[in-house]
Amino acid sequence: MFERKFINGNAAVAHAVRMIQPEVIAAYPITPQSTIVEKVAEFIAQGELDAEYIKVESEHSALAACFGAVSAGCRVFTATSSQGLAYMCEMLPYVSGNRMPMVMAVANRGMAAPWTIWGDHQDSVSMRDQGWIQLYVENAQEAFDTCLQAYLLSEDSAVRTPVMVCLDGFVVSHTDELVELPDLQAVQQFLPTYQPLYSIDPATPFTFSIGVAPDRYMEYKYSQQLGMDAALHLIPQISARFAAIFGREQAGLIDAYRCADAEYVLVTMGSVTGTARVVADKLRSSGLKTGVLKVRSFRPFPSKALVEVLSQVKGIGILDRNYSFGNQGALGTEVKAALAGNTAQQQIINFIAGLGGRDIKPSDLELMYQKIVQAVELDTVAQPVEFIGLRG
Repeated sequence: MFERKFINGNAAVAHAVRMIQPEVIAAYPITPQSTIVEKVAEFIAQGELDAEYIKVESEHSALAACFGAVSAGCRVFTATSSQGLAYMCEMLPYVSGNRMPMVMAVANRGMAAPWTIWGDHQDSVSMRDQGWIQLYVENAQEAFDTCLQAYLLSEDSAVRTPVMVCLDGFVVSHTDELVELPDLQAVQQFLPTYQPLYSIDPATPFTFSIGVAPDRYMEYKYSQQLGMDAALHLIPQISARFAAIFGREQAGLIDAYRCADAEYVLVTMGSVTGTARVVADKLRSSGLKTGVLKVRSFRPFPSKALVEVLSQVKGIGILDRNYSFGNQGALGTEVKAALAGNTAQQQIINFIAGLGGRDIKPSDLELMYQKIVQAVELDTVAQPVEFIGLRG
């Protein structure tokens, strides 16, 4: 049974936390994330969530508190955004390097300077190498669903890796839409009680975060990669299990829309995907074979699944809401690397758009498709990286 509520992405995440029933929440408010933990605090105050809410003085302390709580065998939750995530940076590899299950919601927001509260992917993408799984959601329903799946993924004995659930600031975090909320019994059927593999016990001393010499360090890092490899295989299985219990299809690693016969495909992450599908449908009606490929899992990166969809596509556009200064967008780098061994003749353009919350309009997406078509027809790409929507 489902209850339907007209809520935004932040509220959807908070409702997921209420049903997941973590024992400890530690967080510090930062726009556009603040209302997630405010709503969670409200659930605790109303007796709907039995959890210890730790009010900390900073985002760094929030993640440090979660680190301590998960070391003690607790299921934990936190959330942040932008500069707050940057402030957590020192603690991120402590959590992942110790293979600690944890879920953190990131309401994506551009990084200063200039100072902004509006959304792009620069904050989470800049932390892509800190050992955390990163899942990007399209809307409020997917934010709710992915939080549930993220705990099952993170706590799996073969994975034991923390997860960021990334939702676009304001576009998803603050936009109301109809969300289906299952009953608690169904959630408990999907997500069993957390059974920690290791936890602090005075009767059985155990050391977390030991110091090691060079002859041991690489093995620890390799174990993290094994966890990512396990996650790559497990994410589609968890999505299938979720669909079986809740009756809603989930994207898994990627979601291919009208790509089976597509000649021109736009690769996306996050909320812009829905608009891209509308534009692809419009262009299809005019005779262009267009499709959209959504990347849901940025870490681990689904290279094999992506190549299976894109290997025969003539023209590929990759839409990034971030920029690795001096190179190109991060998603662009990953997709091009995945296709590097492909023998098919393909034109690939990395589009940069939507930085700092700037709207990505249907006309912008149509322009991207037009540039892809033009590159294929002329058999040349003037600029492999193009900024869309710049003001003159």
